[in-house]
Amino acid sequence: MRRSLSAPLSDRDRELKGRIFDIQSYSVHDGPGCRTLIFMSGCPFRCRWCCNPESFYNRQGKLYRASKCVNRADKRCTRCLEACPYGAVSDNSQDPDHPMKFDWEKCHVCTTFECVKACFDDALVTISEEYTVEQIMHILERDRHYWSGNGGVTFSGGDPMFQPEFLLAVLERCDEAYIHKAIETEASASTDVYLSVMRHMDFAFNDLKSMDSEKHREYTGLGNEQVLQDIRAFTSSNCTARLILRTPVIRGFNDTEEDFDKIGAFMREVGLNELNILPFHRLGVSKWEELSMTYAFADDKPTPPEKLESLRKVVQGHGVKCYLGSETPF
Repeated sequence: MRRSLSAPLSDRDRELKGRIFDIQSYSVHDGPGCRTLIFMSGCPFRCRWCCNPESFYNRQGKLYRASKCVNRADKRCTRCLEACPYGAVSDNSQDPDHPMKFDWEKCHVCTTFECVKACFDDALVTISEEYTVEQIMHILERDRHYWSGNGGVTFSGGDPMFQPEFLLAVLERCDEAYIHKAIETEASASTDVYLSVMRHMDFAFNDLKSMDSEKHREYTGLGNEQVLQDIRAFTSSNCTARLILRTPVIRGFNDTEEDFDKIGAFMREVGLNELNILPFHRLGVSKWEELSMTYAFADDKPTPPEKLESLRKVVQGHGVKCYLGSETPF
């Protein structure tokens, strides 16, 4: 029977906390049906094109939305400067695009965020919050009334497996509540952790960015050995989730027919037959700016449809079903 939220919590469930940087209801692109999408902080990769760079670290942080800052020539405001006890903020009002300046090395070790509390204009906002298992379950119980028959929860990030203990605790509660579970993962966790999580899943998107480990390391910060090992382990395990591999097309990294021929050959080797090819987009560029980080692909345009079609044909030549963008059938 479905477990009531009023049932006694285990000591672990009561004490565990996970760091979440966003929760979205009514998602229709991240698994079957209408879903609640939970973005968990932390990721071992540093992909140059990442649309959620605020997820890189499993800790609290802040964004500076310069467009909302009112410290300009016509309206001076230095509340954040006055509130910061570490001397990390300075007046930069002569630059209308960045009216305040931050010493981000000092900001990254801050745990009190006086500057955020002092900002009344949402120019400074914290990135993430801690949630208990019970709080997540309350959100899911609230949202499940709006899911379609095959809807549920999708865990994304970052990589949710970066917080395995919290994730597994929530998944066990979802099992008891008969909630459909999906994940979007990099497959960067140890194989034991990866399989422990995947055994709970009904549906999974698993990134496979490149078969070239040196390029993988250059563009993401890590090689692909663990990724390939985890995917192979999944195909020889008793996991029953529908697994779709997913590859974003990135200029200079994995955008040739040769790159996708290698991906198709690997999929045929391990017995997987569904790949989702994602066109490049710049949706995360503003976040990189708000974190005072340089976005390497700021001048790139979306992947042309004809290029996506040519890459699809290469993969289909290996007997793999290939979906472009959001056309993945749920």
